[in-house]
Amino acid sequence: MSFKPLFSRFLAANPGRLHFAAHSHHPWPDVTFDAHTRYWYESASGMDDKWDSIFGDLIPTLRRRLGGELGLGDGGSIAFAPNTHELVNRVFSSLEPAVRVVTTDGEFHSFRRQSRRWEEAGRAIVTRIPIEPFATFADRIVRAADGVDLVYLSQVPYDSGWVVKSLEKIVTEAPPSAIVVVDGYHGFRAIPTDWSSLAARSFYLAGGYKYAMAGEGACFMHCPPGVVERPIDTGWFAGFGALTERSDEVAYGPGGDRFWGATFDPSGLYRLNAVLELFEREGITVADVRSHVSALQERFLVAGRLPGDLMPPVGMERGSFLTFRTSDASEIHHRLRKRQVITDYRGDRLRIGFGIYHDPEDVDRLIAAL
Repeated sequence: MSFKPLFSRFLAANPGRLHFAAHSHHPWPDVTFDAHTRYWYESASGMDDKWDSIFGDLIPTLRRRLGGELGLGDGGSIAFAPNTHELVNRVFSSLEPAVRVVTTDGEFHSFRRQSRRWEEAGRAIVTRIPIEPFATFADRIVRAADGVDLVYLSQVPYDSGWVVKSLEKIVTEAPPSAIVVVDGYHGFRAIPTDWSSLAARSFYLAGGYKYAMAGEGACFMHCPPGVVERPIDTGWFAGFGALTERSDEVAYGPGGDRFWGATFDPSGLYRLNAVLELFEREGITVADVRSHVSALQERFLVAGRLPGDLMPPVGMERGSFLTFRTSDASEIHHRLRKRQVITDYRGDRLRIGFGIYHDPEDVDRLIAAL
């Protein structure tokens, strides 16, 4: 089955491009165009009153859809922000420095940069656990978490694509006093994810930029009850319901409301809601996406023209992109780009991402280009 008709606008905008960086900027389905336009018209017709519709209709609907995807009930525990960086800093703001942090050497630039700056400023003491060897990772990070304040790791590390199957062990065996944050950006809508068993113990971050195919400005975080109930870094939307009342104490909303920031552009949430609605209407589950992508990856791998050493090795579960370790990663990436074949690389790792907007013929073109 081809899903390409759902992406006609994006694909027609640059028909010669062969986009295999699906772990980064996906094409957006056509429904996002209408959703983006709808936000403009609602802003024009409602102006300030548009927020009544956003918080009264859009947010509850989007929360329910995300809650259904992740096993989080009605999604009332979910907060939204323009990016996950803002949400992480809101969690960190309530910890007393120097915060003892254990994380990994495979986190995305945003957290890696921020955690290094915390160290420079004396606000954190950070231990980074190597992702490899994969087989012993869970035991090593659990041991390192003893006595720490914050545990931060990815569901699928961005520089390898390896799926951390031992998240339940890591989350449940972390010290009870430690806050646990899982970056699910490369897992959300790429691999089936049920967070219900971990919801009481850990934060879960993700967003629309990658596999949700909704673009920028649409990130969210599940906020476990009773954990960081009054973030120090807080915006006026975190007390939106009490805006017209006067109080000597800073008020916070319930559930995920307590982690809201300040005024933001909600157009990304309109797009994200439209994509999730599309998947509901068409009956496209995350398992369907996973099956389609896995078949494309297998087609690529059996062709045998691999650009480097596959990581993680065969037999270990990986996400929606393949990572190859090669000293020629940069050269291969740039040579492919000259042929309008889009991949990306990080150091000696070439990353090739597969999405539901790809067909087997696209994989054959990629193989030929390589």
